[in-house]
Parts: sequence; structure tokens; C-alpha cells
Amino acid sequence: MAEPGHDILIKDTLVFLFAAGVVVPVFRYLKLPAVVGFMIAGIALGPFALGSLTGQYHWLEYVSISEPAAAAPFAELGVLFLLFLLGLEFSFEKLWGLRRAVFGAGGLQAGISALAIGGAAWLIGLSPAAAIICGLALALSSTAIVMQLLIEQKQAAQPVGRAALSVLLFQDILVAPILIFVGFVNLEAGANITAVLLEALFNGVVAILVILVIGRFGLRRMFRLAAAAGGRDFLMALTLLTVVGAAAITATAGLSLALGAFLAGLLLGETEFKHQTEVDLEPFKGILLGLFFMTVGMSLDLPSILSQPLVILGGLAALLLAKLVIGFVALRFFAGPTPMSIEAAFLLAPAGEFAFVVIAAATAIGALPAEPAGLMAAIAGLSMLLIPVLGKLGTLIAARMRGEEPAHVLEEDFSELEGHVIIAGFGRVGQAVARIIGAEEAEIVALERSAYNVARARDAGWRAFLGDAARPEILHSAGAEGASLFVVTVDDVNDAEAMVRAFHQLRPEVPIIARARDREHAARLQEAGARDVIPDAIESGLQMAGRTLHQFGYDEETVRDRLAAERDEEYRRAAT
Repeated sequence: MAEPGHDILIKDTLVFLFAAGVVVPVFRYLKLPAVVGFMIAGIALGPFALGSLTGQYHWLEYVSISEPAAAAPFAELGVLFLLFLLGLEFSFEKLWGLRRAVFGAGGLQAGISALAIGGAAWLIGLSPAAAIICGLALALSSTAIVMQLLIEQKQAAQPVGRAALSVLLFQDILVAPILIFVGFVNLEAGANITAVLLEALFNGVVAILVILVIGRFGLRRMFRLAAAAGGRDFLMALTLLTVVGAAAITATAGLSLALGAFLAGLLLGETEFKHQTEVDLEPFKGILLGLFFMTVGMSLDLPSILSQPLVILGGLAALLLAKLVIGFVALRFFAGPTPMSIEAAFLLAPAGEFAFVVIAAATAIGALPAEPAGLMAAIAGLSMLLIPVLGKLGTLIAARMRGEEPAHVLEEDFSELEGHVIIAGFGRVGQAVARIIGAEEAEIVALERSAYNVARARDAGWRAFLGDAARPEILHSAGAEGASLFVVTVDDVNDAEAMVRAFHQLRPEVPIIARARDREHAARLQEAGARDVIPDAIESGLQMAGRTLHQFGYDEETVRDRLAAERDEEYRRAAT
């Protein structure tokens, strides 16, 4: 018989899966973002809605979440995966290019927001320490919800996504100083604050250096070894170790978990395993982020909100207005033009998940009274629930300000490329094709399932990545939407056909050139969508026949004519 705790865990898991598999798809069918669907489901199934009625109606225990705290560690993993995948899309060079926005816009937004909110809290009667905590807690924004919305709308790589991420990265850096300050409130008189700050700074720098050293000198070697030893199973295990391990290193130093996951993504994004890792982690990220958004919904204290609706709604409006204005000014000065700054400011105006961490820490040590803590949590939760609506509003305003002028999209990854050639299979044949068309300045993206071949190609300077070209997600990452040609050079019959079929379904108008084993295989590839098929058996036979004719003494021109005539006939037969 299962233990009582296990029964609750299993029941809560079933409730969550029901929400993820049934309730949220209904919301999506109604054109609501998945983020909103998960948060509404969390509110409805949480302890302050259906869960509060289980004493009167016992059967509601089976359709509500009994232990919201048990889901917190898994929900945190969703945030880590999100930041890790964002890191994969960037590079240290691109991150360095954002330094003005990170420290300029991020610093100005966080600093002035904290001062404004803290000053307002002090004016309404909170102690100076409690007011500062309030300002610091509500000044930050939600990395998880904002970036997930941008990814869903395919804006993460656009200027608005880069600007929002810049501010959010600076806010993640502030996690350690804010928690240290909360701890200072409870320090005994005479404690050496300078020593504590220096120790925290030292620990943070050491943690980041450790991650960078491991990533630079060991990460690629470890992934190549895992790929050579056993393929995707070992790669998945090593990926999880990389994400969680980097997050644990930064957390140990007092920095945020998300910052470590982002750094790990930056480092892995410079290897040939980037695209395969993105595709493998995407389902895990989606389901765990959904759990995170549900925990945000479950944290909304509906009785408190209903008991003081005017106070909470007034505080919510003041928070959003203040952060919207401050965020716009900071972004306009340091990040970009007015329409983009407005769009990003609307996303960053609400509070973030870190507010709950600060509130809980301050309440535990007595630095923040229970009543204002409850009001802050309610305001923070409601503001996060409004992020999708505010994001849509910001987009509409920015679009109207831009008028008919199209937004400039920066080229960030292969999904934005135009006119390039995708080569599926990068062994000897694939590299021979690449050398010839590369000499004509064709831009090439190569996909290969052998880690050894990818490593050799990368060492030779090719843009090669570990990935299965039969998977639509991989093709999208390789830029299928903008490719001008798809070349399949793999010699496996089924794999080649699957790759041709997958690409043809995505881009039926784009020519596909495929390598076939024989005439029958060529017919199958043409049926799958290949425009030109090159059977190995035909070409090998023709080359051997040509060498034989040379040995019989035929001149070069006669041999070339004989082979050309036979080639035309063989390809005609292969096409019928």
C-alpha cells in the first residue's frame, strides 16, 4: 500500500496532467496564451479556490492541488530550462554587444523602480527597512513569463526580446545583493557589513569563473564523448547535468539559479550540439514551465484580494503605471527606439516570481509584517497574471506608432537565414558537395547524426551541427523556412526518405536533391518529394564503365559521349 504522502503526490500529479492535457488546450482553443491558461488553472485548482472547499465537499480533493509546495522544485526546473534554451540562442559576443542595455537600461529601471516603490511604501506607513524590501521585491519583473511569451510569439530574437532580456539579466544579477540586504535587516549590531559584501562578491565571481572554465575547456569534450558512447540517452543526461549543475554553482554563491542556467546555455550554444539540445529539451521545458505558471496561480490569495479589493487594485495600478514609465525611460535611453521601448516596458511593468522569494524571506525574519506582506504578494501575483494582456497592449501601441514601416528583425540564428543550402548528412559525400558549392560562395548549414563527423567538420571550419534532419524542429532551427535548396547525402534508405518527406512537407516549393542507393530507392525518394535523385548504383556503374572503356583504348570524348547517353537513359528509367 502506498504511503499517504505518496497518495497525495500521485493525486496532485494527475490533477496537473489533467490541467496540462485538457484544461489548458481548451484555453488555447479559445485563443488564450498557454501562460494564461496555466495560471488560471492554478488559481481554480489551488488552495484558495476549489482547495478551500474540500472541507465541505470532500470529493473536491480529487480535482484540486493538495500540496502546492511539493511542486515548487519541479516548477523551478522549468525556469532553468527556459533560461538555458535562451542562452543557447545567444553567444558571449552577442551578450557583450548588449552590455549597454544590460547595465544601462537594467540598472536604471531597477534602481529608480526600487526607489519609487520603496518611497511610496514608506509614505503609507511602513518602516524604512520594510519599505526598501518592498521596493526591491516589486521592482523586478518575471523572467519566466516574459521570455516564454516572447518565445511563443517568435519575438525573443527580435529587438524587443533582446531589450527585455537585457533588463531581466541585470535583475537576475541583483538577486544576491537583495537577499543579502534582507539578511542585513536581521544582523546583530556591530556586524561587519563590508566583509559580508566582499565575501558575497568574491563568491559570485568565483562561481561564474568556475562555470566559464568548465564550459570552455571541458563541455565540448564531454558531449562528444557522450555522443560517441551511446547517443541521445547519454546526451540528455549530460545536458541535465549541465543545466542543474551550473544553476547549483551560482546558487551556492548566492546568485540566482536562472543566471547559472543561462551561462550554461551560452557555453553549449557555441558547440555543434546546440540544435539537438534545443529539440530534446523543448518538451521538458514546456511541461515544467506550465507547472511553474500553475504555482504562480496557486499562490494568489483570493480571500485577501476580495477582503481589500480597492487597496489591492489601487496598489496594482500604481505599480504598473510607475514601472511602465520608468521602464520606458530606461529603455529609450539605453536600448532603442520609442516603439520598441514601449513594447518592452509593458512586458516589464508587472512584478516577478522573485517577489515571493523576497517577501517570504523578509517575513520569516520579522522584517516585514504579515499584513503588508500579504498585500504585496496579492499585488505581485495579479500583476503577473496581467503580463500577457499588457504584452498584447504594448504590441498594439508599438505597431500603431511604427505605422506602415516594418519592424527590423536582426539575424540571430539559422531560422532567420535566407537563400542558404541545408545539407543533410555530412560525411565524405556531403563535404564534397559543400566544397564545390561553397567555392561559389553558397551559405551552407550542415546537419549530421554522427558526432564524430560533426566534430571533424567543425574542426575544418564548416557550419555543422548534430541533428536529425527528419525532425521538423531540427529543420526549423537550420532555417528551412528560408532555405533555397535541400541536399540529402545520407546512404540509409529509410533515413533519406524520412528527411526528404519532412522537408517537403515544410517547403514543397523548394528543390530537394537526394542521394539514392538504387533505382527503387530513387523512386521512393521522388515520391516523397525529391526533385532530383542521384542513385549510387548508377553513378558507380557509369564510372566503372568509363574506366573500362579507357583501358580498351577509347578516347576521352568517345567515353564521355557514351556515358552521357547511358546516364540519360538510366535516369529516365529511374524516373518511371
